[in-house]
Amino acid sequence: MIYVENKDLVIPGQILSDDEYYSGRGTFKENGKVCSSLIGLVSLRNKKIRVIPLKSKYVPKKGDVVIGKINDVRFSMWDVDINSPYSGILPAFEVFGREKKELNKVYDVGDVLFLRVVDVDEIKKAKLGLKGRGMGKFKGGIIVDIAPTKVPRLIGKKGSMINMIKDKTNCKIVVGQNGLVWVKGDEDMEQLTKNIIHLIEAEAHTSGLTNKIKNKLYLAIDGELPPEETPKEEEEFVLEKPKLQNFKEELEQEEREAEEKEEKEKEDKPNIAEVIEELRKKTKNKDNSLSLGGNSNNSFILNNK
Repeated sequence: MIYVENKDLVIPGQILSDDEYYSGRGTFKENGKVCSSLIGLVSLRNKKIRVIPLKSKYVPKKGDVVIGKINDVRFSMWDVDINSPYSGILPAFEVFGREKKELNKVYDVGDVLFLRVVDVDEIKKAKLGLKGRGMGKFKGGIIVDIAPTKVPRLIGKKGSMINMIKDKTNCKIVVGQNGLVWVKGDEDMEQLTKNIIHLIEAEAHTSGLTNKIKNKLYLAIDGELPPEETPKEEEEFVLEKPKLQNFKEELEQEEREAEEKEEKEKEDKPNIAEVIEELRKKTKNKDNSLSLGGNSNNSFILNNK
């Protein structure tokens, strides 16, 4: 028997179900009953009960993708703030291999990077790396901070929520599992996206959130509500690993397009040197014609004498 519903708010010690259900994260079993071990939201899936904490700090885990800020540059590594009580380090060999370079000429204090957790030691210190699709340094944009437990809700089922925000605001968005979100677009759209992300964080436990966010976006951007659609089943709030987003390729594409535009503009402009040379040739040809014409007339006069 189940005593709670999906997304119910529960407290430590509260009985959730009998032994027909499996005990998941955030719960414990006692006398054949599954109980909550913290304050959070119930997540029911395939006879398994979990409780997702309302607030929590990010605990690094091998394989996670995170957004981090360079705090310090040392002899052979960078210290990285990964929005966690635990520290992160990016060893130089993860970037250069065996090459020797000046670290601060590559990444300096204040730089924000998209990284992967390579390993975690016994005291939860995270070793970070840049190997993988889309890893690297962010250029421009803003960083939005949310609770790491709300990241799956921001992403949505199969990326539906985050893709809806991207499409409507035309912003590039990269989500780290440590609760940091990078947003880049027009200044007004960046601020709108930031507000929308915080709204999702605050109301992650409510039903009908996807439609609510959609309406907010349309009203803010178009000034009217979207066309009515056939109601869909509300997305289940499930913890999922965010898919890697290759923002780096998008930025490189932008740079290539800018370079191509610049080259085209150069091609469209007349080459001054070529124009001068063409004028010089025309002038020379004209002078030659005049000279030849003069000689022909002189010959005619002499023959008639």
